[in-house]
Amino acid sequence: MSKIVAIASQKGGVGKTTSAMNTAAGLARTGREVLLIDLDSQANLTTGVGMYTAAQQRGIYEVLLGHAVLDEVIVNNEAGFDVVVATRNLSGAQVELLGMKRREYQLKDALKKMRKAYNWILLDCPPSLNIVVINALVAADSVIVPTQCEYFALQGLVELLDTVNKVKRSFNPDLKVDGVLRTMYDRRNKLNREVSDQLSSHFGEQVYQTVIPRNIRLAEAPSHGKTALDYDKKCSGTIAYMAFVGELLRREAH
Repeated sequence: MSKIVAIASQKGGVGKTTSAMNTAAGLARTGREVLLIDLDSQANLTTGVGMYTAAQQRGIYEVLLGHAVLDEVIVNNEAGFDVVVATRNLSGAQVELLGMKRREYQLKDALKKMRKAYNWILLDCPPSLNIVVINALVAADSVIVPTQCEYFALQGLVELLDTVNKVKRSFNPDLKVDGVLRTMYDRRNKLNREVSDQLSSHFGEQVYQTVIPRNIRLAEAPSHGKTALDYDKKCSGTIAYMAFVGELLRREAH
């Protein structure tokens, strides 16, 4: 059986998609079977992992609307994990899903048959609260919350935790927050240090020990259609994400 993890934040620009693709790549490096699903209609993950041509084919939109089954739209990626792409059509799913029965459970139902095929299924969520995000939280076992160490990102964190609690009450009582991942961190920045300390003080062990630094190579990699692990295996961003994967696996082992 696999673990399904939603990587989510209700604040954009916090390194959510970067975290999703590099965590997938890191898990694949350890020999795990990984499926990465792009749930954002902007399709940044899809292009960021080099699936430019795949963006023209069927993807998660068709699965959510019942026009395809999941194993028909899975494509392999050179980084060693499988991908379900997003297309611009996904923006229309917000309206189309509202008229469907079990609209909150479309993704959960679609993933049932795939759990045996993968060790990890990662869901890259859009930075908003909509029916697609609700689908992700209903389908997921847990949530990883990337958070930039700045004030407005803290607001996004609080909003997401409130959403998680609402989904637990209404749809998925077993949903839990795996942890908060500090991203785009600059230790020279006083505000970054202060917010990081606040996170640790308030959330305790829910904050991952690994901190993802602000790193130019990490930012460049998606423009080349690659994960940081494939673009520059020695950069500080790659080293940090591999450390994060190690921490993730150690937590799972306990």
